[in-house]
Amino acid sequence: MPSSSTELEETPVKAAAPAVEPKKKSKTPETLRGFRDVLADEQAAWEKVEELARSMTRAYGFNRIRMPVLEQTALFERSVGKDTDIVEKEMFTFVDQGGVKMTLRPEGTAQAARAYIEHGMVSQSQPVKLWYFEPFFRHERPQAGRYRQFYQWGLEAFGSDDPVVDAQIILMAQRFCRDLGLDVIVQVNSLGTPVSRKDYIAELAKYFKQHKKLLSETDLKRLTKNPLRLLDSKEPGMEALKADAPQIFDYLDEVSKQHFMKVLEYLDETEVPYALNPYLVRGLDYYTKTTFEIVLNTASSPELEGMALGGGGRYDGLVPLLGGRENTGGVGCAMGIERLVLAMKAANVMPPRRERTDVFFCQLGEGARRKGLAIYEKFREGGIAVGEAFGKGTLKAQLEIADKLKVPLAVILGQKEVLDGTIILRDMESGAQEIVDAAKVVGIVAKRLKDVADEKAAA
Repeated sequence: MPSSSTELEETPVKAAAPAVEPKKKSKTPETLRGFRDVLADEQAAWEKVEELARSMTRAYGFNRIRMPVLEQTALFERSVGKDTDIVEKEMFTFVDQGGVKMTLRPEGTAQAARAYIEHGMVSQSQPVKLWYFEPFFRHERPQAGRYRQFYQWGLEAFGSDDPVVDAQIILMAQRFCRDLGLDVIVQVNSLGTPVSRKDYIAELAKYFKQHKKLLSETDLKRLTKNPLRLLDSKEPGMEALKADAPQIFDYLDEVSKQHFMKVLEYLDETEVPYALNPYLVRGLDYYTKTTFEIVLNTASSPELEGMALGGGGRYDGLVPLLGGRENTGGVGCAMGIERLVLAMKAANVMPPRRERTDVFFCQLGEGARRKGLAIYEKFREGGIAVGEAFGKGTLKAQLEIADKLKVPLAVILGQKEVLDGTIILRDMESGAQEIVDAAKVVGIVAKRLKDVADEKAAA
């Protein structure tokens, strides 16, 4: 404290602190437009889709490949085509700190072809069959089942021009949807070879030039750059115009015709439902011969009328275009995961949010919680589906969760049981309880569950 009155007088008087204005609550950042979180209510469906993809590809001899999210922009400019909507409007492209122009991948086939060439897969037994389940990126208008970050299950087969490989991939895509509980039909067409479709493109351009006044600005640009893309146009009035346009079937060369007929014969043999669509084209430059889409049957989900769940086709010129060996055939497809889940919801075939829980673990007190973690792990190691609520302190709250899960059994560990080396086994239906040896509880529960299963089977 001060030693004199002088010091007291010289002590400055602090001014009153100004009133502190309350801080404005900052707005929580939100997801970017066209991006989304996949929440718990969809996880079971996503897991079912990926598990089916894994089992089906294993059965057909496909090997998984995981590819980088970023690629050199030149890869997609060369393969997809500089005049495509994807390259012109939809790619997320930037220059990195080293001056390299790179792109978030918009599709997987060009990537897989690059990997096939780069890693010398041409020396392996052909065809080399690859699959992936990955996110891709396109800056397009978000709508139902379509996002700027989207996932695809992709199949690619390099090194064969045999039509049976086309048919196999179409079969896999159709059966994949069927096994998910979806009613679909395959729309199929042939684009012929680049040489054979020159005359067709000339006739197509001639036809649409007669109707230039009816074309949008976007379609006028397509007419100049690539008339074939007019068949893929969704602009108003185009459906009526396309109905009278020349059909590519009339311009296919003999090799393309024979290839296409073989594909259809294989589809007939395997009873894959399909419909010929002479106006079906793919939005990428590398496609040749077979092209197809998997379309949801509108009778099963009218609100999703005309929605394509996936598609693909043959791309015999892609590997040579990227510097690989000449005459390397290729065919593949990709299925949109978001669209598949949307269709599953509409068809009411969504799997349950979680698997069955056989026993629920309840604990009371800190000692029981510590001991309980070890016992819980024993149940998991024993292959018993066990639930828990370690974050809940009261027995009532934990048993309420067990009731909601409809578990047949619950085990209860309290402080007394920890000291005694015991645990309470409770029948959730009757409420009957018994005290058992904690060291033997996993085996006791396993036997009890087996007895219940045997009784149900006998009934």
